[in-house]
Amino acid sequence: MDSHIVIGQDAHGADVRVDMEELLATRLLVQGNSGSGKSHLLRRLLEESAGMVQQIIIDPEGDFASLSDHFGHVVIDASAHSAAEIVALAARVREHRASVVLGLDGLDVELQIRCSAQFLNALFDAPREHWFPALVVVDEAQMFAPSASGEMAEDTRRLSLGAMTNLMCRGRKRGLAGIVATQRLAKLAKNVAAEASNFLMGRTFLDIDMQRAADLLGMERRQAEQIRDLERGRFLGLGPAITRRPVAIRIGPVKSGSRVNASALVPLPSAAPEEMEALLHKELDRAVPPPPPPPPPRSSLLHQDPEELARRMQPAAAQPRAVSGGPAAPAAPAANEEMLDEILADLASDAAITFQPAASQFQSFMMACRRKGATAALLDMAAFRRRFAIAVAGLDRLDEAMRERVLELGTQVDDDLLAPFLLIARSAAQGMESPDEEELSRAYGTSSPGRIRRLLEHLERKGLIVTREDYGGGRTINVPGLELA
Repeated sequence: MDSHIVIGQDAHGADVRVDMEELLATRLLVQGNSGSGKSHLLRRLLEESAGMVQQIIIDPEGDFASLSDHFGHVVIDASAHSAAEIVALAARVREHRASVVLGLDGLDVELQIRCSAQFLNALFDAPREHWFPALVVVDEAQMFAPSASGEMAEDTRRLSLGAMTNLMCRGRKRGLAGIVATQRLAKLAKNVAAEASNFLMGRTFLDIDMQRAADLLGMERRQAEQIRDLERGRFLGLGPAITRRPVAIRIGPVKSGSRVNASALVPLPSAAPEEMEALLHKELDRAVPPPPPPPPPRSSLLHQDPEELARRMQPAAAQPRAVSGGPAAPAAPAANEEMLDEILADLASDAAITFQPAASQFQSFMMACRRKGATAALLDMAAFRRRFAIAVAGLDRLDEAMRERVLELGTQVDDDLLAPFLLIARSAAQGMESPDEEELSRAYGTSSPGRIRRLLEHLERKGLIVTREDYGGGRTINVPGLELA
């Protein structure tokens, strides 16, 4: 097999070839400002070598999905998969030697970085029998291997930088040949850039980037000015896989292209201004959902009538017996239990109550019992919290057998976590979708997404739930032990 491919022509019209076997051993760095032709260069390199070597492309902008139309690459939409599935897919990519495009354009930036790092680490950790040669192309590499910490979380930056360093420093022995493309050399981590022995430098304007590019190409500082004057689609190449002396290359044509070309001019619409205005405002009220209603005001003792407050604070024995329109007399045991269930249901339906501390909830419950003449003497704080959690979760919607099964599972849960767990279990028992953040927040009595996340992690560690999250933001929660879960 001839391992050489043609990527373009030099200033004299002679073909410039790249030795793919040498490239697999020495890696490649591509630099150029936005619009300099980096994606076109990578596409030419991938197209010419498509039938020669396995190709794995990390694509943050969705530029390379069209390779599947011409060369059979499998496009993996990262937003449709969980982290565990991404790792499993990477292992299968190495096992079956599939050429793939990992599309990250459906994720926000930090999730793109984490997903890419997990995918690269899984490629790197493949078993020895799957160490087949493969090109690993990382576009916009300054995102995944930044030279300095930015707005992303520090653990995300370290995870991604470690994965990129493994690819460029230790990937050769595992058959992984890194090709990294960046807009700014100054923003790319030096220990990642330094491992490349082949360079293709496109147009750039900042002095610091020009100087670093000139140093890598072995050019004098005064010669660095020519990097600023390069036309779009022209690169200076150097390296054992390309040429031993810097050469200007005009990149050749490609078959595939970006599915979205935002820089191409297209004719403007010919509609009259009145028609365009009507089109913009058509059914605008349906396109924009109405704002949510304001939350109900929190009940406070300060806003109650002083005389009514004093009457409620009197001992139960000192309160007058029921007359027409007054507080009810003590009820029979069966009727008393029904009244307690009604009182708990009323409290559970009040969002202001569910966000109060347990002591305040218990006080509101006792006051409601006094108003209705219900006897709550047998309910201590612990018993109240469990019955209130059952009311908040809405277990009355289940049949008796399933309700007992859910309550049996709830005996393993602490009182302060019982309401959100029972809500999750009730949804699973009914075959419904998992509760959203708002429902869980109301049941848990918190507005902090972080506390909800830690709650789910704690329940999962105890084996009470199984959570699956995908990169698109979807979440599925199953409860082991329920038939319909």
